Amino acid sequence: MAEGKIAGLYDLERTLGDDKSKLAGEAAGQLLQEVRCMKLVQHPNVVRLYEVIDTHAKLYLILELGDGGDMFDHIMRHEGGLAEPRAKHYFAQIVHAISYCHKLHVVHRDLKPENVVFFQEQGVVKLTDFGFSNRFQPGKMLTTSCGSLAYSAPEILLGDEYDAPAVDIWSLGVILYMLVCGQPPFQEANDSETLTMIMDCRYTVPPHVSAQCSE
Repeated sequence: MAEGKIAGLYDLERTLGDDKSKLAGEAAGQLLQEVRCMKLVQHPNVVRLYEVIDTHAKLYLILELGDGGDMFDHIMRHEGGLAEPRAKHYFAQIVHAISYCHKLHVVHRDLKPENVVFFQEQGVVKLTDFGFSNRFQPGKMLTTSCGSLAYSAPEILLGDEYDAPAVDIWSLGVILYMLVCGQPPFQEANDSETLTMIMDCRYTVPPHVSAQCSE
């Protein structure tokens, strides 16, 4: 393992069909797509996939192990959000990771603080969980609806065709808001109200956020 670190073990229960040596249908395609994307994206701010171990009953992904928890928990420990210089430091690393993914024509489609992991000894944050990732062709629209409600772009939630990089960029904006505000921009008591806020792009910026950041 790199730098003597013990990798994390990500245990994926298989969805079994009649042939128990193979994953069934759609689940197999999604899992293989995740593995292909993670093998392709080798970047300092992306969690590394070391190895895939295929057994009779399970598939194991051997991943680089983060030692500092995820970004969501980190944000929740800072009421009102992080100081802007610190937020900028973390956010820039996520942007670098996604920019690299897009150059390789890989879209993540599930960007959220829970999928950003701290590596304290290395002094960096890294993007993880490529379960909804896919390859895309520039200029060709995608159609699969996926992701997490509070971070998803309106076109995905509407079930429309969408530009792959654009939906990741929307989610990046939501992450930046959370970093500096300490809470999601679109968060209501139920999913229906949250969906309405997203469709209307209705949110407020707290007064402590600088004009430079809010613009």
